[in-house]
Amino acid sequence: MPIETASLAAHGPVIPVIVIQRLEDAVPMAEALLAGGVKVLEVTLRTPVALAAMEAIARAVPQAIVGAGTLRTVDDVRAARDAGCQFGVSPGFTESLAEACRVHGLPLLPGVSTASEVMQANDAGYRFLKLFPAVAVGGVQLLKALAGPFADVSFCPTGGITPDNAAQFLALPNVRVCGGSWLTPADAIEQGDWARITELARACTALRA
Repeated sequence: MPIETASLAAHGPVIPVIVIQRLEDAVPMAEALLAGGVKVLEVTLRTPVALAAMEAIARAVPQAIVGAGTLRTVDDVRAARDAGCQFGVSPGFTESLAEACRVHGLPLLPGVSTASEVMQANDAGYRFLKLFPAVAVGGVQLLKALAGPFADVSFCPTGGITPDNAAQFLALPNVRVCGGSWLTPADAIEQGDWARITELARACTALRA
């Protein structure tokens, strides 16, 4: 049975936004995050090995909940599902993408950045949304403003979230979880410094006081 994307927040305050350049890094990186208590992994479709990385993690690290980020097309949805992903994340929202996710049974966390886009996503049945790019479009102040007219909507802000500002976002009543790329620094992955990634993952648990 497909998971509900809102349930992803139950596994910790931060979902790592992951860019994999080398396939051989995928499994040890996922194991390092899991060792630090981070179970939900968003692997972005930004590199040629992304789909293979998702498939490798889903197969070798079954405890992880693997999602595909940067979904933009119907083909992306199909490929992500075939790779074993349990959810998808998109930078924006279109009805065709939402329909493809429904057809293929892939729960979607759709991206929005304006009130009109929130309403469009709501019309399609979505109440848990990704605010992207969060800091660039107004950050904490925008989320506070959206809380008034959209009291039944919650968010996962992504884009510009750092260890320094994450707690400010997570303190908002309409923020369930946030997405961040700082858990998997490119240099740590390149150097195979899995212990550093585990420590960054462990530090996330303290962000929601």
